[in-house]
Formats: sequence, structure tokens, C-alpha cells
Amino acid sequence: MNNTIIEKIHEIELEHQVKVLFAVESGSRAWGFPSQDSDYDVRFVYIHSPEWYLSIDEKRDVIEVPINEMLDINGWDIRKALKLFRKSNPPLLEWLVSDIHYYEAYGFKEEMLQLRNQVFSPRASLHHYLNMAKGNFREYLQGEQVKIKKYFYVLRPILACKWIEKYNLNPPILFQNLVHELITEPELLQAIEDLLKRKIAGEELDFEKRVDVINDFIEKEIRHLTEFAESIQTELEDPTDLLDQLYRKYLKMVWE
Repeated sequence: MNNTIIEKIHEIELEHQVKVLFAVESGSRAWGFPSQDSDYDVRFVYIHSPEWYLSIDEKRDVIEVPINEMLDINGWDIRKALKLFRKSNPPLLEWLVSDIHYYEAYGFKEEMLQLRNQVFSPRASLHHYLNMAKGNFREYLQGEQVKIKKYFYVLRPILACKWIEKYNLNPPILFQNLVHELITEPELLQAIEDLLKRKIAGEELDFEKRVDVINDFIEKEIRHLTEFAESIQTELEDPTDLLDQLYRKYLKMVWE
């Protein structure tokens, strides 16, 4: 699949007349809990030639290439990416630390990584992850019978919030790292690890009896983290000048 993904990236460059700066895996594979039939969610950042940006018209700054049911490739223009980076966009911050990287060029991702602490907003990330956890919990994990694989899509954002609360840093992308660092109660840890083994082994985790120890943990943490998210304040220096310099640097470097 890696070779197929790289071929598609080069096809995108030719078709859209862009240069891809980096491409990584996002979603369950990057988070560490893929099923055997999980699709590939490839995310990338690209740059157009300088002339493309010199226009009085707004232009589409996203490239979406749904290949098939197993491969989905989406990318953001560098200017869109840097605007979202300035806002501490959690999905983009996850792209930067994904352990599954398909393509890198020109050193752009490394420079973004060096700047991430200057744009990271604990408050913005907390609200993003907490809203994700609340939405999935409300929709999938109520009642006696629940869609059990959705536990991962509630637990991971909750643990990301707890990491931010504990360290005031962007959380790691791997679910297992979050679990082993933040879950200390033996019964809860065992319940999570059992579900994780089943999911990775390819079991069909559909509707089953809810896992009370996990539900109790989720409900308690949602209450606590909601209060914490409202109390936290973030003061950051405006990074716009730095990001403008980065933008101009890569326009020149890539296309000169």
C-alpha cells in the first residue's frame, strides 16, 4: 500500500500542479487501534507556485482524492495549514507527530515541529478533544447495549485532555502511550487492554453489553474535564510573523 500511496501523491502533484511537502497517516492506524479492514486515511500539505496565490479570486485550498473504500487521500494548501497551525488545530498537530509517514520533502514538517510549542493552545485542544469525546459518548455509548468499538473514540480524546492537563503539552498520537501513562487503576486498565486486543485481532466489535468500569471512568472524566477546560487560560505571543516567514521561505525554496 505504501507504494500505491506514493504513486497517488505524485499523480496529485502532476494533476494539480503542486508540490507535496509531507504526507502521513491519520485516523485509527495512526492512533494505534486499527482493525484488520481499517482504511488508509492519508493527509498531506502541499504548495502551489507563487503565481497561484497572486490572484484577486479566492481559490479552493483543499485537495480531496477518495480513491476507494480502503484509501482516502486529502490535503491542505500550505497557507490553509499555517492558518490552522496558528490556531493550534489539533488534527494538524497530530499529522505532524504521526509515526506513519509516507512522504516528506524540503524539510517543511520538521520546521513546523520546531514551532509547535509556540502555537500550541491547551484551551483550544482541550475543547476540541472534549467535544469529540462528548459527542461520541452521547451518540454511541448510552444504554445497556452500546456500540463497543466507539469506546476508543471516546477514550482517546479524554486521555488526550488528561495529558494536556498533566503536562500542558500536545498529547502523543498513540492511544497505547496515553493509556500506559495515564491509566493506573488495574480493573479499568485491564478492560481497555482487553478491548484493544480484540479490535486489533479483527473481531467485529459491534453492539454488546456496556463495560461499566469504562463508562464510569468516562462520565467522571467528562465532568472533571469540562470544569477544567473552562478554567484554563492560554496566553501566547502572536506567531503570525514567524509563520509568514515560513510561508515565504517555502514558496521561494520549492519553486525557485
